Amino acid sequence: MAINLSSLRPPAGQRHAPKRVGRGMGSGHGKTSARGHKGQGSRSGSRSRPGFEGGQMPLHRRIPKRGFHNLFRKRYAIVNVKQIAQLGESDISPELLLDRGLIRKLYDGLKILGEGELKAPVTVSAHQFSRSAREKILQAGGKAEVIALK
Repeated sequence: MAINLSSLRPPAGQRHAPKRVGRGMGSGHGKTSARGHKGQGSRSGSRSRPGFEGGQMPLHRRIPKRGFHNLFRKRYAIVNVKQIAQLGESDISPELLLDRGLIRKLYDGLKILGEGELKAPVTVSAHQFSRSAREKILQAGGKAEVIALK
């Protein structure tokens, strides 16, 4: 028999019938529908928030926090000079890097780092450059154009 999408079945015992609650005493889930008697969990619409531990101090508040977490930090998409050299283009922009798949997302901007060497002059437009990347681009006879952050 040929295997196709219509003939695929899960292994025996993998799928279980859903629990049928409130269908009489003979089902084992009648009357209180497996919610027990009284209390918060028995009421309609009851659901405690994620991480709630019944009034005990929740884990995310018991564990000590360390360091400083900057709410306003900028996250940059990073590209190295060697990746720019492999492209073989003379004008490099964030849009070109997105199209070619060198970066997946721009985040808060594009930063060029200085790993690798450039042979040909290239005009690079980015939001930030490391010092070594800027020097390598200029040494190769290219330009490093800074795009203003939004």
